[in-house]
Amino acid sequence: MISKLVPEANRTYFITRYTMFHILEGTGGLQVDFKNYHNWQDKIIFLDKGQYVKFLSNDFVVRQIEFDDQALFRNKDVRVLFKHLVSLGYINFKGCLECQQFLSDSALSVDVAQIIDISSRHWYWQNPFGAERSEYHLIFDVKDIIDERYKNHLSNQELSSLMKDAGHRAHAIYKDRVGITIKKLLGQKRLVESKKALAYGNCSIKEVAYDFGYKDPSYFNRTFKQLSGLSPSEFRKEAQVPEQDLFVQDLYSLLQEHHQAERKLHFYAEKMHLSPKSLSQKVKRKLHISLGQLIRLELLKTAKKMLQAGESIKDVANHLGFEESNHFSSFFKLHTGETASDFATKKYQ
Repeated sequence: MISKLVPEANRTYFITRYTMFHILEGTGGLQVDFKNYHNWQDKIIFLDKGQYVKFLSNDFVVRQIEFDDQALFRNKDVRVLFKHLVSLGYINFKGCLECQQFLSDSALSVDVAQIIDISSRHWYWQNPFGAERSEYHLIFDVKDIIDERYKNHLSNQELSSLMKDAGHRAHAIYKDRVGITIKKLLGQKRLVESKKALAYGNCSIKEVAYDFGYKDPSYFNRTFKQLSGLSPSEFRKEAQVPEQDLFVQDLYSLLQEHHQAERKLHFYAEKMHLSPKSLSQKVKRKLHISLGQLIRLELLKTAKKMLQAGESIKDVANHLGFEESNHFSSFFKLHTGETASDFATKKYQ
């Protein structure tokens, strides 16, 4: 089912069906399963059941497609869109002409399963891990096992036995292709799910510890703090900040208004009525990113819009406060990996 969503800022939306988000408007960041994302432009985002999404500003407009449970999701090629390992499952919308055509033509009566087929093909074309298709299938076979068994404290030997003949090969593929060990992936999954239980559940910390296979709650407390930087009680308190907290929205509004001319921490600290140190710490704690990185992302976002609209590199540089065009060009190349002129003229396959 296709619908238009105008989400409330800081409200937690739990995903109960396989879901695709195509963000039409918005200036802030997203949070999915306690991880913040600030570079979601020109992407189609896919979320699995059991995840949650939170929009950190109040100006988002989203095209949402929810897919019914059906045989389509038993297809191993489709699975990669919804069970992504390291970050959001997404594809590059700007680079997928089929996706653009489908979504521009789609209506409520359209067979929305078609967008899954298109996106799946494009995901493999992007090849984010640089792997063979058979390796991708093995990678996500392991992910399925972890999603089912994450509450168990499995050893590498036990993980290998669950993967049967592919056990040792899977460990090598994860390290080489994904850049993470299977054991660490299992720990990350357990941490995220325990965070959900603490933030959104009604169980005591001791009950959460027992539920996640910890025989000693104090060991759970130590492990949780080591991995997250907060004790379970501190994390639960931090997660219960009221939805009407406007700090993040106010910060995004300031960045959008002033990023072309103001790049100093002191300017934004004064506007937010905080000391520079307090602002820096609060931004890092709430958004897991520095203020300098947020400013840089706003600069790149504006630059890309202007370049796509046909503005000259010189005009973009002047608009964004760079003294010389070559300074802007160096900045753009450093942070995007391509030149501004290549970005402006790129033709996607």
